[in-house]
Amino acid sequence: MRAIRIEAYGGPEVLQHVDLPVPRPAPGSLLVRMHHAGINFMDIHTRQGKYAQSRSYPVRLPCTLGMEGAGVVEAVGEGVTTHRVGDRVAWCIVWGSYAEYAVVPAWQAVPVPDGVGLDLAAASVFQGFTAHYLAHDVGSLVPGRSCLVHAASGGIGQILIQMAKRAGARVFATTSSAEKAEIACRRGADAVFLYDNGRFADAVREATGGQGVDVVYDSLGKATLRDSFRAARSRGLIVNYGNVSGSVTDLDPLELGESGSLLLTRPRLADHLRDAAEILGRAQAVFSALLDGSLKIDIAGRYTMDNVEEAHAAYEERRMVGKPVLDIGV
Repeated sequence: MRAIRIEAYGGPEVLQHVDLPVPRPAPGSLLVRMHHAGINFMDIHTRQGKYAQSRSYPVRLPCTLGMEGAGVVEAVGEGVTTHRVGDRVAWCIVWGSYAEYAVVPAWQAVPVPDGVGLDLAAASVFQGFTAHYLAHDVGSLVPGRSCLVHAASGGIGQILIQMAKRAGARVFATTSSAEKAEIACRRGADAVFLYDNGRFADAVREATGGQGVDVVYDSLGKATLRDSFRAARSRGLIVNYGNVSGSVTDLDPLELGESGSLLLTRPRLADHLRDAAEILGRAQAVFSALLDGSLKIDIAGRYTMDNVEEAHAAYEERRMVGKPVLDIGV
């Protein structure tokens, strides 16, 4: 089978096109014929080596890239009773989807309902699950609460805006351009501000009568985190769930107190997908919203294994808005 692997960390040039034997499903696992793989910043970070020492995501070299995908069950391993050959399934946080076949633990695979294409499933699981736990588990968004969503035109940002509005929250957003701000507005943001070298915090303060928001969702890290503190209300919550602009390595906890006794958390999706029931619950929430039209997810670009390097370069350089997918088979 064809696969995309890395044996060293680096730029898109370390992606290797290889021929591997079709794997066998281990006990408790599924062999899935891949149709589509999601392309995510986690793939970029895996390739760059940012998870080389991670305990949450223990992926090591050499590895087949791709941590999200959708396809059709080809075979089931010993002891599997939850899935059958021919089932349409999707998953995330399991590496190996940049290949014609993938082995996936059965407890991490969710059924894809009729009416949701496998391409859309592959584009919605990782980012949809992430937005769901951020909105409902971490931020506890309900009517009367407010939040600020950074990188609002990105894949997770667009979904998070929609889920926050469905929960009844007032939603502010930030983007880097007027064009991207229009996307955030279309997704339902109540007001959108440009980063403006940190002056977004002043705009949020003004829009909230000087109070600040209850929750700030910050996926950028170094470039925005301290101004995110300024945008939050006293005893507000700062959710740093990414570090696209770089890690903050010089934070003194005293700053949280000086900024209004803020709470700062750095959650990870793996800790919010602890068992099959939790995964299935999030999948049902995402897929049902796609089916009833209350959640919109756009596929920003389609690539194949022949031009996966182009996809990585475009995503890493933030030249695409929305979620790209890798089309592997039909």
